[in-house]
Amino acid sequence: MASINTSYLNPETVILIGIPGLEHVQFWIGFPFLAVCLVALLGNIILLIIIPTEHSLHQPMYIFLAVLAATDIGLCAAIAPKMLAIFWFRSCSMAFDTCLAQLFFIHALQCMESGILLAMAFDRYVAICDPLRHTSILTSSILCRMIVIVAIRATVLVGLLPILIKRLHVFHSIVIAHSYCEHMAVVKLAAEDAQVNKACGLFVGFTILGFDMIFILISYILIFQAVFHLRQKEARLKAFNTCTAHIFVFLEFYILAFFSFFSHRFGRVAPPTHILLSTIYLLVPPALNPIVYGVKNKVIRKRVAQIFFLSHISHQ
Repeated sequence: MASINTSYLNPETVILIGIPGLEHVQFWIGFPFLAVCLVALLGNIILLIIIPTEHSLHQPMYIFLAVLAATDIGLCAAIAPKMLAIFWFRSCSMAFDTCLAQLFFIHALQCMESGILLAMAFDRYVAICDPLRHTSILTSSILCRMIVIVAIRATVLVGLLPILIKRLHVFHSIVIAHSYCEHMAVVKLAAEDAQVNKACGLFVGFTILGFDMIFILISYILIFQAVFHLRQKEARLKAFNTCTAHIFVFLEFYILAFFSFFSHRFGRVAPPTHILLSTIYLLVPPALNPIVYGVKNKVIRKRVAQIFFLSHISHQ
């Protein structure tokens, strides 16, 4: 790695410092993050066991939920090992290309999660507004195409971010004030003009998160109109009850996503607060998603109870 006037030319490694200002307590912060990761991994693995094996859950909503669970597992695997190594073992260095790979996987999986939430909103719209055609519209082939399109969109658009970073050669620092390789945290290290990178980050964010959020909101406006036109109160409550889990997951994901997105670019949030919240944004939704859907679905609750009951019996 060559140095030119305190600048770094084509750096081979970067240094992740974790949470700036809280280095002295990072060791202890790692334990609640580990607990959240374990809950997320356990919950989503259980969903991936139950949904394929339970015939009554072979419906579009739960197929999308299985994809969401796989995405959440990938997100935890992409961020947690290195973050905990920084907190517990001071293992702060990372190869520059590995950093870009982590950046790609974290942001691509975030974008996939957003796309799956949009697909789930469309499923709820069809199920409530056009129930007689629900199975004929959302066939297996259509579901597969939707999932593939979501994956391709995330891969192509997010793939632009590390490619554009690779065209930068001179950096004023190799120290990233973050617990993982976040796009803007890496771009801010550049000593060259990075306006294209910043513009591309905004474009990808608004093209995916903004587009998805708008269409999810439109779906729920149409859903609520259809629900309020139902004559029987019980029918209205039953229809609304089928959406509550998705609404909760949608709100937690997008509120935290846009706070992290805007505070890193335009806000004046203190770095420790921003980094803590952005890490919470990545790890808490994967832990909450299986809990929310597990609590709402009787079949999932029953199968989870069977899994733990059989496990308890086998240990006696």
